Amino acid sequence: MSSDSQPGQEAPAADSPEEDPVTKVPLKIEDWLTVLVMGALALITFANVLARYFTNESFAWTEEISVFLMIALTLVAASAAVARDRHIRIEYFSDSGSMARRKGLSRFGAVMVAILFTLIGTLSIRMVWDDYRFEETTPGIGLPAWWYSMWLPILSLGIALRAVGLFIRRGREA
Repeated sequence: MSSDSQPGQEAPAADSPEEDPVTKVPLKIEDWLTVLVMGALALITFANVLARYFTNESFAWTEEISVFLMIALTLVAASAAVARDRHIRIEYFSDSGSMARRKGLSRFGAVMVAILFTLIGTLSIRMVWDDYRFEETTPGIGLPAWWYSMWLPILSLGIALRAVGLFIRRGREA
């Protein structure tokens, strides 16, 4: 059977997944990181549920690591959303008007996202340095706090770079 639409056949559903934009850094990175983080989160939570059920006690370390993984998951998913131009917007304004207006609003949004996450990334570097310099430890299991906090500037700057890429792609579109 051919995959091409024949007259009289139904067209593919309008809500079918769109193709990913062509980017220099593949979006599969964010996709696989999402899968790995979600898998780790599910395993940790399941292990804690089993421990509580069979021993009436929970693992102390699971909450701390789960919170870190949720934050990392949020930032990784935000990076993918920015690269795919699926971030939050008011569609009444972004989808109305001429194509030039929509393109301009999309580019403006990309610039604002890039500025915000560059600011978050650069300011959080100081936080990581303070965690390292003052040898801060986590309250639950006593790990060095910078092991967790170092990912905020890395992922924030990654989001900012994805926003710059979106800005460039939107500028090239006719």
